[in-house]
Amino acid sequence: MSKIIDDFNDINKVKKMTIEELYEFSKEIREFLIDKVSKTGGHLASNLGVVELTLSLYNVFNLDKDKIIWDVGHQSYVHKILTGRKDKFDSLRSYGGLSGFPKREESKYDIFEAGHSSTSISAGLGIARARDLQKEDYNVISVIGDGALTGGMSFEALNDVGFRKTKMIIVLNDNQMSISKNVGGISKYLSQFRIDPTYNRIKKEINSTLRKIPSVGGGMVTSIQKLKNGIKQVVVPGMLFEHMGIKYLGPIDGHDIKEVSKVLKLAKQIDGPVIIHVITKKGKGYKFAEKEPNKFHGPGPFNPLTGELRGAHKASYSEAFGQQIMKLAKENKNIVAITAAMPQGTGLETFSKEFRNRFFDVGIAEQHAVTMAAGMASQGLKPIFAVYSTFLQRAYDQILHDVCLQKLPVVFAIDRAGIVGQDGETHQGVFDLSYLSHIPNMTIMAPKCINELKTMLTFAVDQDYPIAIRYPRGGDNPNVKMTPIENFKRGKWETLYSGGKIAFIATGKMVQNAILVRERLNNMGVEATVINACFIKPIDTSLISELVHKKYSLVTIEDNLVHGGLGSLVLEYVNTLEESSKVINLGYKDEFIPNGSVDILYRLHKLDVDGIFESILKLV
Repeated sequence: MSKIIDDFNDINKVKKMTIEELYEFSKEIREFLIDKVSKTGGHLASNLGVVELTLSLYNVFNLDKDKIIWDVGHQSYVHKILTGRKDKFDSLRSYGGLSGFPKREESKYDIFEAGHSSTSISAGLGIARARDLQKEDYNVISVIGDGALTGGMSFEALNDVGFRKTKMIIVLNDNQMSISKNVGGISKYLSQFRIDPTYNRIKKEINSTLRKIPSVGGGMVTSIQKLKNGIKQVVVPGMLFEHMGIKYLGPIDGHDIKEVSKVLKLAKQIDGPVIIHVITKKGKGYKFAEKEPNKFHGPGPFNPLTGELRGAHKASYSEAFGQQIMKLAKENKNIVAITAAMPQGTGLETFSKEFRNRFFDVGIAEQHAVTMAAGMASQGLKPIFAVYSTFLQRAYDQILHDVCLQKLPVVFAIDRAGIVGQDGETHQGVFDLSYLSHIPNMTIMAPKCINELKTMLTFAVDQDYPIAIRYPRGGDNPNVKMTPIENFKRGKWETLYSGGKIAFIATGKMVQNAILVRERLNNMGVEATVINACFIKPIDTSLISELVHKKYSLVTIEDNLVHGGLGSLVLEYVNTLEESSKVINLGYKDEFIPNGSVDILYRLHKLDVDGIFESILKLV
């Protein structure tokens, strides 16, 4: 018997399906996702949780007219299947293939791009107000998760939409990971009344009749209203939204297509902002993802039958960070760890269990995390904020104003710096050197190997100024053996190899590539100097001056945009010297880097060993 998904090629088919067909379709979509993501890797658990919700949205709304905005976007795989991209899933997150997030150039149905969270309400509100100003008529639906709702930006948007009463629909996808679990019998009972049009009509008629009673009618209405609100404050989880001026409907079972469709249809008729609270289960329909939703949030390839990840485990910088911070915390009671909803990804899971009172997961709220860290540092604590490079940029103002301006000793452990691969433009960590290097009082470091990260952390917690340590995803090149620096001196670099008249000034992971390029040059009879620029700010001006004086050609190599990074800093300093040297800056150009494997992206940007060697041959 043929499957519905095999012949699905028209988004409007969803509207013509019976409830039974929609449930059968949901099973097939889950099977499809598990099969495809097990081969390519990707965001699985979140997408398994929104299958019925997505089908309900397509069942009610006209996607050729109405606009759906997905927050973060890692739960948009079902949306992509329904909008004509089913046959491209074998290329998911690969170079030139299907993006793992909404992509406007991929489809007209991808209304707004998002790889970071808490943006969908603001974007949807902007679209809704554009609709009203342009005198157009369509529905705007912003889908946001309970985790994303912890971001302050979402509440800024809610405050605005409730004040102006702009007509839009907000779907709060609560997968029971963080927001209130108040879904008991009374709450459901009252919710049924609240979503029933008959209830709303009768309520208006009763109010109108009571107010006509001479003398006491108005008082009776007020008293009843106070009593009703008092009860709702206790049992209805949506009063926060109601008080902000947003109609609240729910909570409802997000896997009940009939019920969700019913509520969505009602929401379309309400003239003003509405928030629909749906309860879903992350990883729904795949027992391994249901049991360990964090593990299957964004897994690599895995065995769909056993749930086991494929590939041998390798030591990673994140693990090394977690191990070292545990060691340091045992020696220093003032050390505290902060994360923005990423305890596992940043290597802090063990710390969170061992030092419960010194671990702070603030949710998806990087701005708050940084300023809270500044507050802690002002009182003598040693806060370490572990965060992905791409997410730290959300807190730029707080780094500048709250930490660096006051020269507070916060340690920023910047994970996933440089190319991260398949997650694409929104997640590549190639901007942190550029947005941090121009901030006064900031010191920036990068380890050349995993073990050097540990010694850097030891150095960082002993300093009385802000320090950012950036390190890549994954681990070291097994073909390069390096000894970590044990004693750092601020602004002083490490010369690993000397010789010739070419000096590689490499930082972080690029040091390993520089060493391999040097070996190739040696095989040609060409010598070269390799320098580990362990400090990106301040740079080692003494060493640079010496190299320039000795007529070395300088080649900077970094896993960051050239503009504003290590290369820019070196070039700026060389230009201040009376003597001159040829300076070549290798890094990423002024462009966003798409999804693709790390190896392919390095090769395309000539930052792999072959690419660097090719650039140096021209210099030789």
